[in-house]
Amino acid sequence: MSKILIRGAKVLGGEPQDVLIDGDTIAATAPQGEIDWSGTGLSAEGAEIVEADGKVLLPGLVDLHTHLREPGREDSETVLTGTRAAASGGFTAVFAMANTFPVADTAGVVEQVYRLGQEHGYCDVQPIGAVTVGLEGKKLAELGAMHESAAGVTVFSDDGKCVDDAVIMRRALEYVKAFGGVVAQHAQEPRLTEGAQMNEGVVSAELGLGGWPAVAEESIIARDVLLAEHVGSRVHICHLSTAGSVEIVRWAKSRGIDVTAEVTPHHLLLTDELVRSYNPVYKVNPPLRTERDVMALREALADGTIDIVATDHAPHPHEDKDCEWAAAAMGMVGLETALSVVQQTMVETGLLDWAGVADRMSVKPAAIGRATGHGRPVSAGEPANLTLVDTAYRGTVDPAGFASRSRNTPYEGRELPGRVTHTWLRGKATLVDGKLA
Repeated sequence: MSKILIRGAKVLGGEPQDVLIDGDTIAATAPQGEIDWSGTGLSAEGAEIVEADGKVLLPGLVDLHTHLREPGREDSETVLTGTRAAASGGFTAVFAMANTFPVADTAGVVEQVYRLGQEHGYCDVQPIGAVTVGLEGKKLAELGAMHESAAGVTVFSDDGKCVDDAVIMRRALEYVKAFGGVVAQHAQEPRLTEGAQMNEGVVSAELGLGGWPAVAEESIIARDVLLAEHVGSRVHICHLSTAGSVEIVRWAKSRGIDVTAEVTPHHLLLTDELVRSYNPVYKVNPPLRTERDVMALREALADGTIDIVATDHAPHPHEDKDCEWAAAAMGMVGLETALSVVQQTMVETGLLDWAGVADRMSVKPAAIGRATGHGRPVSAGEPANLTLVDTAYRGTVDPAGFASRSRNTPYEGRELPGRVTHTWLRGKATLVDGKLA
């Protein structure tokens, strides 16, 4: 295995340091220019030099919520294209949601996705298993078999659909407790969102579009944190999107309930005012909310009420988005823009420093998903899963350059800060100077 010397990187945004990778491990770190390699017994001789020039070095990012679409919807994305997009965005591990065709509700399907990730090698792929058979909400899937499989599934979700039956949800929480798993809930009360097209509020009323009330999310979260408390199990809330949901999770944590929550980059930046354009690129589940919700989500991510940022990367082919609003699919791609949006909404606003970004986008998602070897400190002896970011960069988003197979980004033509220049997975470069290795 080769050696790589990253010179002058701001580790977690701190003072410039030199970081030596030897094989798949970080061999040493020291203040820039102060490493006496001969004195440490380590040798940087023959190492590839990467001049970081003050760029920020982070542990490799971890996404707890990605849709890779394979098997079944390879026209939208594949494990290969999705993991290439992940590497481009600085991710070294992603969790692949179960709403594929066939559904990832058996050991066979999750193992297929897991092995495809291993074969392609752009990032680690950890499959998420379905909670119920076929995502139908009627019968528990093979949770134990998926956990015992080669994929070692620990996170289970019917994402795209809510586990709305309280008895089924309770049984799932009880089952995963036996092996330390977690149920990740898509909080959407189905009866309250029948025919819903966007956030219920002033804009939906003016446009005449079916409204998606905040209470449809909040009522499920309230129920599920109480179920988790009753059972003594872990529950994770997917793509939390309202100020009311923040308050419920904050209350639950104050009671000691084992609940974690995620927010997407698009819910940190975009509001339902954009729907006035009727551009289906802004159609997403849960819907874009109000400015008040956006500000509440930012504050909650900053104070730790919301634990992590997760992309909910949801690729769709051109024909599923280039149509009238009512017929369009819900979802946005997000792997390649996530860090830039977080830089704009959280770092440049002073709500988080880069150590906080590492915590919310690497350390905590890895811990929630039990992603061994990820979310580790940037220090000697740790796995060399790393991301180098040019935080001074400013550029306009052009989806034509995406590694993802789909182009349904809400940021096309928008200027965003920051650019991932290098990504290393266990010491192997997957992205070099902004180009896939």
